[in-house]
Amino acid sequence: MTDRTLEAVTKQIQGMGCEVFEVGLFNPTANANEPVMIPRTWDTEALLRSVPWLKYQNRNGRNIYVRPQGEHRLSLIDDLGAADILNMKASGFTPAVVVQTSPNNFQAWVKHPEVLDKEVSTAAARELAKRFGGDPGAADWRHFGRLSGYSNRKDKYRGSDGLYPFVRLMESSGTEYDKGREFLTAVRAQIEKNRAERARISEVARSTPSGSTGPLKGIDDFRADARYGGDGTRVDLAYAIYALSHGATDTEIIAALHSRDLTHKGSQKRQDDYVRRTIQKAATVVRGETLCR
Repeated sequence: MTDRTLEAVTKQIQGMGCEVFEVGLFNPTANANEPVMIPRTWDTEALLRSVPWLKYQNRNGRNIYVRPQGEHRLSLIDDLGAADILNMKASGFTPAVVVQTSPNNFQAWVKHPEVLDKEVSTAAARELAKRFGGDPGAADWRHFGRLSGYSNRKDKYRGSDGLYPFVRLMESSGTEYDKGREFLTAVRAQIEKNRAERARISEVARSTPSGSTGPLKGIDDFRADARYGGDGTRVDLAYAIYALSHGATDTEIIAALHSRDLTHKGSQKRQDDYVRRTIQKAATVVRGETLCR
């Protein structure tokens, strides 16, 4: 008789194509003397041997999760609909593995053309989630996905008969997606752009006066300051950092930033977005939080 769980697990890990896996057995309602998470690190052979034990743990309330061990070439996109999967395929991002985790809900593992370091892997996962409607909270370099062949033990999925839906393996081609090289080039370029932006913000923050005991400076004082070379963007950010650190309100800062001609930024919406982003950047320097939404 065919063991359907063993068959599903075998096909999924073959599609993922890793040498070593981390398996997590999660039960948020575990007793006080039991661990909430039981972690295991297994190669393919050990994982397949452990299928009966995983079945036992699943029947006793534990959800079964899997992810690659160490740095790898996969990205997980969580909380997708069927239409999102079709969109991925039409866009050149055909998943290597697709798992149905609950009715009308899917996870997709995308296989990159190379092993990614942690920074690039996390950036790629976030961009894929953003692009295809996945859960941004599950987008990082080592997030767990569900292992197929076991039941989803979340209480909200428990049927009137007391049973839970099975996690189903829908596809397991194991193939790389077509847009891999192009996509990773863009991801790396964005990482470098973000680094440059962080460096620019830090440089402006270092040049921004602080601790003044006199009257609060206005934005015109910053526009006249030779340190900013007449660069309106640097002036706006420096003023926003200064004003926030001296207790100015968002409304006051917004009015100050709008006091210069921003039509070169585009439509009124684009101008407003520019002002909002400037205050957000200033807030990360001053308080590490977003103040203007």
